[in-house]
Amino acid sequence: MITGKPIDIDAYITEFPRGTQLLLEQVRMAIRKAAPDAEEAISYGMPTFKLHGKSLVYFAGFAHHIGFYPVPSGIEALKKELSAYKQGKGSVQFPLDKKMPLALIARIVKFRMRASSPRRIAKDLKRSRTKG
Repeated sequence: MITGKPIDIDAYITEFPRGTQLLLEQVRMAIRKAAPDAEEAISYGMPTFKLHGKSLVYFAGFAHHIGFYPVPSGIEALKKELSAYKQGKGSVQFPLDKKMPLALIARIVKFRMRASSPRRIAKDLKRSRTKG
C-alpha cells in the first residue's frame, strides 16, 4: 500500500484507506499513552517507537491486518493473551475487521519499556558477564 518511503508516521498512515488509517492511529495513540517519552520514527519502512535509542515496538498496516512487532520478548511475555491472534517470529497480526486490542498493546509496550530500561540492560549485561 505504501507508494514511497514515508518520512514520518503521519506520512505512513496517510497512505492507507480511511478505515485502516483510523486503526493505525488508535495503535499509535495506545503506544504513545503507554510510552509517553518514546520517540516516533520510521525504521525498516515501518512506524517505530524508540526509547533510550532502542526500538520498543514497530507496527504496520496491511490489507487485512495491523502487524505489531514487539520483538520476541514482548510476544513471549504475553503468550497466553496473544494466543487468539495469528503470530510469526516476533510479530502478531490484529485483523482489521476486529476491535484493536489497545489495552493489550499498551501492556506489551510497558513490558518492553521495563525490558529495555538502562538499569535492566546493565543488570542483564552484568549477569551475562558472570556466567562466562
